Amino acid sequence: MGQKTHPTGFRVGIIQPWFSTWYAKVKDYAQFVAEDAKIRKFVKKKLYAAGVSKILIARKALMITITVVTAKPGIVVGRGGQGIEELKQDVSKYLGKPVTINVVEVARIDADAQLVAEAIAQQLEKRVAFRRAMKQAMQRSMRAGIQGIKIMVSGRLGGAEIARSEWAKEGRIPLQTLRADVDYGFTEADTIMGKIGVKVWIFKGNLMPGEKADQNIKSKSGKDGSEKGGRRPKRRAIETE
Repeated sequence: MGQKTHPTGFRVGIIQPWFSTWYAKVKDYAQFVAEDAKIRKFVKKKLYAAGVSKILIARKALMITITVVTAKPGIVVGRGGQGIEELKQDVSKYLGKPVTINVVEVARIDADAQLVAEAIAQQLEKRVAFRRAMKQAMQRSMRAGIQGIKIMVSGRLGGAEIARSEWAKEGRIPLQTLRADVDYGFTEADTIMGKIGVKVWIFKGNLMPGEKADQNIKSKSGKDGSEKGGRRPKRRAIETE
C-alpha cells in the first residue's frame, strides 16, 4: 500500500511557512512545543463556531503573539472588541503569560481545506447524506477557482455496522510534486453512530521557483484601503462631458 505523508509537513520550508515562528534554547524547546499545542487546542475549542482555519504563533522575548485566521472575524472580535479582550484574558490566564492576539480574515472560504472539512463535518452531524455533502462541497470549491479537490470520509457512514472509507475527487491533486500548492484539512464529525473522519486536499496550482504558497488571508494594502486576496474593489464612475 502507498504510504501517505502530511501534505503541509512535506512542503514546510520549501513553499509553505512554519505555523510557529520562534527560536528557543535546548532546555526550553520541548516546553514551547507543548505550549503551542495547548494554545491551539484551547483557542480552537473556544472559537470553533467562528470557523478557524489556522492559528499562527510567534514568540519574541517573553511576548507571545497569536494570529487567528478565521472565516468570521466578527464573532472573534465581538461588539466593540469585547470578544477579543475576553479571549486574550482567558489565554493569558490559561498559560500564565501575557499574550497578544491578532485576528485576520480568510480571503476565500471555499478554497481553504480546513474550513471545507469542517463544513462537511457539520453537515454529517446534521444527518445529511455523506455523498451529497461531499459533492456539494466539491462544486462550491471548484467554483472558487481551484484546480482540484479530493475529499475522503471514514467511519460508520450512513450508520453502517462496519466502518469504511469513501472518497471523491474533481480536477487533479499532485501529492508528490513539491512545488504544487496543496492545502490539507482534517476534522472529525461527532455523530450518534460514532466519529466520522473528514480529510480534504485542495490543489491551487503549481508555483514557480522562489514563489511561496498562497496563505489565503485578506490584508489591507495601505493607502487606498483596498483588500488583497479578497474581491476586486469597485471602480469609480468616470464623469464625461
